[in-house]
Amino acid sequence: MKFWILKLEPDSDEFSAFALKFARKNDTLFNALAKTQSPKFLVFACSDSRVCPSHILNFQPGEAFVVRNIANMVPPFDQKRHSGVGAAVEYAVVHLKVENILVIGHSCCGGIKGLMSIEDDAAPPQSDFIHNWVKIGAQARNKVKDEHKDLSDDDQCNKCEKEAVNVSLGNLLSYPFVRAEVVKNKLAIRGAHYNFVKGTFDLWELDFKTTPAYAFS
Repeated sequence: MKFWILKLEPDSDEFSAFALKFARKNDTLFNALAKTQSPKFLVFACSDSRVCPSHILNFQPGEAFVVRNIANMVPPFDQKRHSGVGAAVEYAVVHLKVENILVIGHSCCGGIKGLMSIEDDAAPPQSDFIHNWVKIGAQARNKVKDEHKDLSDDDQCNKCEKEAVNVSLGNLLSYPFVRAEVVKNKLAIRGAHYNFVKGTFDLWELDFKTTPAYAFS
């Protein structure tokens, strides 16, 4: 435990290495960032320690406004629930004027495994938060269960990792300020899946024709 606490100290070798190799060599960048930020991307990624979006896509400071949560979920627009996510989307789109929103799913996602394990007639949830949170992707779970009944549990989870991204893309369009910018072609919405086992990264565009209708209500 002491070793890991030392990693957090301001004079630790880890911070010193960062300061020497990056921060002090980019003082012009950080001086500019002290005045303002103009990221081009809003990125939704999982909280999973194995899938940091800045590492995956080599984002530098100031390039991406990042939101991380369990299973990289974007809930539908609701001013009373999930306001933390809503505030992040609003700030990125309305104030920072990002040009791209990217939702990144990933392999071996524990949140998706939890979602897929929910039974239709399940007993009350055994968690305070996780169960209700991952149910945001219930449409993805139901689609995979209906269309891929013969697949193994692992293969179903892999399918759901991608379908849940599509649900989040649809949910993004339920935010009026997001939809308005998309319609004006000022904002692009894309989904992605990172397989850290195989070292692959799949990217796809939002398709209005296949986006679930509920996202527009």
